[in-house]
Amino acid sequence: MSASDDPNSPDSRDAVARVGETRWLALDGGREAGRGDACRRPDGRMFVSVDAWESPVFDRLAAAIVADLPAPLHAVVDADDPDTVAAWQRAGLVIGRREREYVVPTDPRVTGLDAVRAPEGVTIVPLGQAREAPLRALDRAIRAEVEAGVGWRTMPAEVLPRPEGVTVVDPAKYAVADADGRYVGLVRVAPVTRRPRIGLIAVLAEQQRRGIARALLAEVLGSLHDAGTETVWAEADESNIAARTLMERVNARCSGGILEMVSATEKSQCD
Repeated sequence: MSASDDPNSPDSRDAVARVGETRWLALDGGREAGRGDACRRPDGRMFVSVDAWESPVFDRLAAAIVADLPAPLHAVVDADDPDTVAAWQRAGLVIGRREREYVVPTDPRVTGLDAVRAPEGVTIVPLGQAREAPLRALDRAIRAEVEAGVGWRTMPAEVLPRPEGVTVVDPAKYAVADADGRYVGLVRVAPVTRRPRIGLIAVLAEQQRRGIARALLAEVLGSLHDAGTETVWAEADESNIAARTLMERVNARCSGGILEMVSATEKSQCD
């Protein structure tokens, strides 16, 4: 408990209590005024959040969470929410990563992908038709390349590293690029109800700069357009120039952004 356990103590009616391993409860005059939560992701990072209407309550919850949990801690905040950004900064977190959100059209006449074809020797396997074993092998290889390079913390929030051997949860969400019988690129689409989400576009390093990513995107966006979907959404780390360029080339519209904040004990990538 982050305040006195004695219900008769002077501050008990405005206490912050740790009510579980990953949950906190704030009281204001004896009534519930806010909640805090923590979640450890598969890569080991601890993400925290606070749900409170009043700034003083948010500050008390954030301070209690930071005091109770070991650093580093991470929080995801809307880039257009300066009040929440400032609140986490008061708790000792800094901006560690910036992510752009895009609304992506699917109409080939708008994206300019109507004439895009896969490079010679490459075949695009549509969504849901990839063979599971080579898809999983490709996913592991791509994850290893990313981890050895920029690291998974630069990937969108939804793209999380998983325990060894559990890298692809639902193969039906993937389209892949097949180069002479070997999978070399993939795109993952999450069928979100309101607007499908492109969760990942990736090509093996040895096969990059051949137009494979554009061919994958042309296939996926085209099939979604034929099915009646007008737009999808995607994210790209601000530091990922290649991903941002790809979005801009298909006339995607930047619709906002997300900030990943981190305990000041971990060096900010935006310094």
